[in-house]
Amino acid sequence: MEGKEMGNSDGVGEKRNHDVVEKGVEVTNKGAVEKPSVRDVWNALIWHGGSVYDAWLNAVAAQVGSLILTLPYTFAQMGYWFGVGSQFLYGAFGCWTVYILGLFHAEASQRTRATGIIHQKHVLQYHEVISIVAGKALGNVVLAFNMTALTFACVLQLIACSSHIYYMNSNWNKREWLYLFGALALPTVLLPSVHNFRLISFLGIATTSITSAYMTVAGIQHGQIGDVSHQGPKSMIDFFTGSTNILFSFGSHGLCIELMEAMWKPRNYKYAYICAVLYTYFLTIPNSVSVYWAYGDILLHRSNAFGVLPPSKMKNVCIIAMILHQYVAFLLNVNPLFLAWEKLVSVHLSRRFMLKALARVPVVLVIWFFALAIPFFGPINSIMGAFLISFSVYIIPSVAFMRAYSKKQLKTAEKDIAKYGQLMYWMSVFVAVWVFIFGFGFGGWASATNFIRQIQSFGFFDKCYQCPTKK
Repeated sequence: MEGKEMGNSDGVGEKRNHDVVEKGVEVTNKGAVEKPSVRDVWNALIWHGGSVYDAWLNAVAAQVGSLILTLPYTFAQMGYWFGVGSQFLYGAFGCWTVYILGLFHAEASQRTRATGIIHQKHVLQYHEVISIVAGKALGNVVLAFNMTALTFACVLQLIACSSHIYYMNSNWNKREWLYLFGALALPTVLLPSVHNFRLISFLGIATTSITSAYMTVAGIQHGQIGDVSHQGPKSMIDFFTGSTNILFSFGSHGLCIELMEAMWKPRNYKYAYICAVLYTYFLTIPNSVSVYWAYGDILLHRSNAFGVLPPSKMKNVCIIAMILHQYVAFLLNVNPLFLAWEKLVSVHLSRRFMLKALARVPVVLVIWFFALAIPFFGPINSIMGAFLISFSVYIIPSVAFMRAYSKKQLKTAEKDIAKYGQLMYWMSVFVAVWVFIFGFGFGGWASATNFIRQIQSFGFFDKCYQCPTKK
């Protein structure tokens, strides 16, 4: 099944069928019980995932990824307390935004069912939901911001793969590794939808959990280096660059509409996301504190934690684990791009999946090209957070809620609006203003300044960006 068949129905029929498959039985017209086939078991355990548990797996797998390796560097920029505090703050902002987007999705789903303007198999996307609820102009803005952000998020995954593997094997330069990893990204066109990501997302969580545990233990076992210092924020530029990186790391909810569409009961996604954020704290805070405690301000010159942690077999295991995670993150981030491209070339509603798969190939090729062209993506992570993520997943949803609330556009949430409408409105104002000032404003200034400082070291199609010179 695809998104619209699940996300835009009441879920009763699908849920009933899903329960029958999960119990491993099939009830015939005569009431007899047949043994489940291998296909039934495969679908129940691995392939057909529309539960809250599946949504939690997808949300956690999409949340942090390779940024788990840069958060100790962020702590060096901000200090312990500001680093931890910013994670709690932007995690809470993310939960609020997802709650708002859940209201938007319910409203858009109800309207499309009532009017029949969208085909049943059409998978609603973020920009379409905003267009339906808050106007086409704002929807087009979301389309531009979110698709750009997702494209470069996918580019980041490929660059991170080549960067990680270079720490294990420097016989190939990073560009040569990118040739390999770009080619390995092409088969992603064959995965139908987020509805089939259960095993993949489980792998994504396992890899980040292993890496987080390794970083925490390795930092404690290594102990503090000689003359370690923890000066915290040395400058406004460092501080706001770091805070924008945290804003970026908690900005994965640009995917949440597509994840809701893959659920049996989309209205429960907000609970899955809250649990995902709580698990993210468990992953990110202990390892960031541990590595920063051990290495201190030396991390200001080593943005990737693998660059300071000593060589070991476990480190190599974690490097491989993070490479696997990059592919999980790539699959999650590229899925909305695939859907938007399918709609643009008019194959989205086709029953021939191989036609869709072939249509997706140019998307991967463009991402691969950008990864080869700009291997210095690491220094512009915070720029992406300040100028793309801040608007696409924090400011625009908040503004859209204010607009929809003022025009009384949220009919499906009338009870909540009647009780808490004013509070919700001012909460949205607070989030939008805060992120605009500190994320886009100060964060954009700091990120752009940092980018300009490093621009002389950039080179398009660089063979090995920031690699040590071989003697």
